[in-house]
Amino acid sequence: MTSHSTNKLKILNDPIYGFITIPNALIFDLIEHPYFQRLRRIAQMGLSYLVYPGAHHTRFHHALGCMHLMQKAVQVLRFKGIQISPEEEEGVLIAILLHDIGHGAFSHALEQSIVKGIHHEELSLKFMEALNVEFDGKLALAITIFKGEYSRKFLLQLVSSQLDMDRMDYLKRDSFYTGVAEGNINSDRLITMLNVKDDALLIEEKGIYSIEKFILARRLMYWQVYLHKTGLVAENVLKKVLKRAKELTLKGIYVPANATFSFFLKTTVGTHNFNDEILNLFSKLDDYDVLSAIKEWSDHEDTTLAYLATAIINRKLPKIIIQKNPFSKEEIAEIRADFLVNNPALSSEIDYYIFHGKVQNQAYNEKKDPIEVLFKNGDVLDVVRASDHLNIQALSKPVVKYFLCVPKK
Repeated sequence: MTSHSTNKLKILNDPIYGFITIPNALIFDLIEHPYFQRLRRIAQMGLSYLVYPGAHHTRFHHALGCMHLMQKAVQVLRFKGIQISPEEEEGVLIAILLHDIGHGAFSHALEQSIVKGIHHEELSLKFMEALNVEFDGKLALAITIFKGEYSRKFLLQLVSSQLDMDRMDYLKRDSFYTGVAEGNINSDRLITMLNVKDDALLIEEKGIYSIEKFILARRLMYWQVYLHKTGLVAENVLKKVLKRAKELTLKGIYVPANATFSFFLKTTVGTHNFNDEILNLFSKLDDYDVLSAIKEWSDHEDTTLAYLATAIINRKLPKIIIQKNPFSKEEIAEIRADFLVNNPALSSEIDYYIFHGKVQNQAYNEKKDPIEVLFKNGDVLDVVRASDHLNIQALSKPVVKYFLCVPKK
């Protein structure tokens, strides 16, 4: 019997960049690993497809896109005379490939209701550390870069900063799949303009207009897509339905879900008890588990759980009001009182029906790891100082909006 060795230098076709090449066998094996394959079952944009029907792309798509952009960035920097060793290249490619591996099903909603107080970055690190054991320490450098502990700062900036490959891919990809053209940045030009000075990642003076467009695109994508009012209400209803399911389960009321999902409904998971066994269970949980459970809950005898589940499954979402100033206590009390006139039995569960919160968007943060521009004479300036475009300064101020959700009549 002849054994066929697998060709691990695969080429993938991506609708945005064309062909993406897998550079070596280790990266191929990481992509093949169940921990990474699960990203195929996790939507990049959660419930945004309720607003933009095309937004069904996954975190798997996004991670591969980031790796592809990182390959280009390394190539560009080497061409400009920046020394990057083969080990550093592999490390930075693995770091970006796995930067989102800790995202759970409908990540942000899940982070606040099922797994308490653990951010996906921490979970990504836990997954990377588990994989490092499995792959005999071959991820050690990638982990050092990811944690920001490597001596060359620009490698971390390529993975995580205001000019990282993650942002470049998700803006371009999310704009492509939603059809919101405003987010379509020119990642090729941005990457071609990258340079390094004193171990810091910079953008050359010629690239300043591309950066301005990049920051503007980020602002528009946040208000038009990521913080779109319908997406916002859907995400909040999802948090509420998960919270209700957990509350009922802990009271001993039967809430149908598969074994993995049931474990997370019954168990309070946080930093204190997150061990390898829980990590393994977490890696088996994806959007499919959550959605199929929610579909069943829409017929549950608990009125509140059924109401919230139906809202998501049939897209019968509550009404959302968004404004610049916080809602007054009196306003909220009045709306609640009105609601209870017709639904007196729901007084103890009213927070599931009428709820409020706030969202914040800051397109550019000049305090935290600013984007720096390298001029021909060697000067380095923060993009806000370097740009003659007044908007950039305005875009670095955080914008806060307040929302209130109420059931439709």
